[in-house]
Amino acid sequence: MIIDPFAIKPRDAYQLLIGSVVPRPIAWVSTIAEDGTYNLAPYSFFMGVTGDPPTVAISCNKRRGFKKDTLANVEWSGELVLNLAVEELAEHMNASSAEFTAEIDEFKEVGLTPVPSQLVRPPRVAEAPINIECKLQQIVYTGRDDSTGLIIAEAKLWHVRDDLLNEQGTINVQKLHAIGRLSYNWYTRTHDLFEMIRPA
Repeated sequence: MIIDPFAIKPRDAYQLLIGSVVPRPIAWVSTIAEDGTYNLAPYSFFMGVTGDPPTVAISCNKRRGFKKDTLANVEWSGELVLNLAVEELAEHMNASSAEFTAEIDEFKEVGLTPVPSQLVRPPRVAEAPINIECKLQQIVYTGRDDSTGLIIAEAKLWHVRDDLLNEQGTINVQKLHAIGRLSYNWYTRTHDLFEMIRPA
């Protein structure tokens, strides 16, 4: 079957995309508003861009024509924290995806602990095993009517739970229990692992 994404409804094209680009890592982004309100929301259009300097990108769509709090806050502050979404925190992560109004603190709403970051104003999720403090490089607007802000940010500082670090300084993915996003309401766990050595 051949599907022309321009011949179907945008929502159907979106479902086709998220069902094909799988699994996707989840950026659980904490930001701070100009009035000091904390914001926390998950995004699965998320990727590493380059390692030198460490750079990430998060795609943040508008909702009903308005910028989401995450995008508005990053535009204002130029700062954000990526908190790793893991299986043990999946229900909290999902709860934080609700459409809260801008004055609501998602940390309080979903029962998570904000702790101070060292280099940026947004707090970290204390319960998350990895937090990455980031500073904005640029926002690229794309999509129909510039409906999406692609946040490109430099990772400035990592916080990693001690038991997750191997002697080589790499992350022990077997202990991490990261989760990934699939299509519709489906997620995946990273329990079933296999190793392949890259050829020379």
